[in-house]
Amino acid sequence: MSANQSNGSIKFKVFRFDPDKDQQPYYDTFELESRPGMTVLEGLFDILERQDGSLAFRYSCREAICGSCALYINGAYRLACQTQVSHIDSDEVVVNPLPALQPVKDLVVDMTPFFEAYHAVDPYLQPAEDLKHVEEGKEYYQNPKDRKKLDMPVDCILCGSCYSSCPTTWTHEDYLGPAALLKAYRFVADSRDDATADRLSTVSTESGIWRCHTAYNCVEACPKDLNPTFGIQQLKKQTVGKLLLGRK
Repeated sequence: MSANQSNGSIKFKVFRFDPDKDQQPYYDTFELESRPGMTVLEGLFDILERQDGSLAFRYSCREAICGSCALYINGAYRLACQTQVSHIDSDEVVVNPLPALQPVKDLVVDMTPFFEAYHAVDPYLQPAEDLKHVEEGKEYYQNPKDRKKLDMPVDCILCGSCYSSCPTTWTHEDYLGPAALLKAYRFVADSRDDATADRLSTVSTESGIWRCHTAYNCVEACPKDLNPTFGIQQLKKQTVGKLLLGRK
């Protein structure tokens, strides 16, 4: 804990930009009363409610499962609701929106390209015909071994941190990005899904898996400790095996 935090105060340096009136982005600095367990999101609420009601930011669940409050805080991708002020080794909390995404207002960015890429991979289960006729009220059976394959990719909360951190998305607007490709892998790895060939066809393009240069930025940025790079490499492996070598 820094000296200022231990004395009950902390400075928040917050990125500001309103396209309706600002020519360039700038930073506002606010001084807050710190308290044990205070998160960055709570600090932003303090600013909104007590100092500047015009501050814009996103939030929803406050439980680190919705991904809405992903921000770039003191040089790292973090969830504001999960990040305690006392855990930041600095006298100043510097809050930026997700880099490489167009700011809409202050800490809110345009997530349109991110979700367009997400929807492009058909992120829903497409079961085989024999599964489509499962008796009403019954579940789609999946054994523990097959379910284990999904443990990592199903935990993606679509926060956009990996997408924002990926150097390929910075220079290729049509790149699907690590989150969408991890979601594609999630269904390719699902034993109940019957659309593997179509999914691999969608992602095995110059704007898909072959555009990934394995920089591992996405792994470092993910606040849920997921590994999109692993998913992308598995998709490459599946593509070579199924589409080129004819493996089933």
